[in-house]
Amino acid sequence: MKVLIIGYGNMGKTYANSFISSRFIKPKDIYALVRNEMFSLSDSLIPKENFTAIPTEAIGEFDIVILAVKPQDFNLLAQNIRDYLKDSQIIFSVMAGITLVTLEKQLNCTKIVRSMPNIPTQIGMGMTVFTASASVDRKELFIIQNLINTTGKSVYVENEKLIDAATAISGSGPAYVFYFMQSMIQAAVDLGFNESEAELLVNQTFMGSVAIQNSYSLSNLEWISKVASKGGTTESALQVFENGNLKQTIVDAVKAANNRALELGS
Repeated sequence: MKVLIIGYGNMGKTYANSFISSRFIKPKDIYALVRNEMFSLSDSLIPKENFTAIPTEAIGEFDIVILAVKPQDFNLLAQNIRDYLKDSQIIFSVMAGITLVTLEKQLNCTKIVRSMPNIPTQIGMGMTVFTASASVDRKELFIIQNLINTTGKSVYVENEKLIDAATAISGSGPAYVFYFMQSMIQAAVDLGFNESEAELLVNQTFMGSVAIQNSYSLSNLEWISKVASKGGTTESALQVFENGNLKQTIVDAVKAANNRALELGS
């Protein structure tokens, strides 16, 4: 299997290194089309000679073509590569907002996979939601999911609208977590801890909470009740969350992210 990665930023490099580290694809079978010849090859596992900045007919020789460029660069990219693509190839897009219909129309291809990964893919702990056009068969979907799973976990959805929803949940989600963590760190500093102590307290609390939640078959509400004793300190904090309608604020924020994903797609 030969793979071409177009765009070699964080996501392009992550996929290449994950495919190779998992031994799913050999380094010699992964190529990259980059913006210019001055591209830095530092920490890449792909052989230097497998990089190019010039689109050629060789694009049509790859089994899978991964589009890992910024969405705003897609129109120009499509013009530069569409004449070289073949309908037998699988086009795998990680671009936010670019729909299957748009991809098919501008690339003149029918085997399209659209996905939404998130930043923890860089350490093999990612969450990716993906969908595909009707021309992608079950065997091809299985291959794509195996590739994706080298970067973490994945969920296949038939309804393409859920890709935008995934953008708002798992795609943007790490930023929500970091925001909450930073707020807790600030509170710890305000209470007298120094910065490094505050970061340790908060980081370990998040890591431990996720770990224990994954270790037992209890719901989040059940865990909350275990921590929050009646009339205790945790209950006081949760009451502030309730009075400030924090739950609804979070729901509204995620819906705002979803609406923006829909706008980008249109």
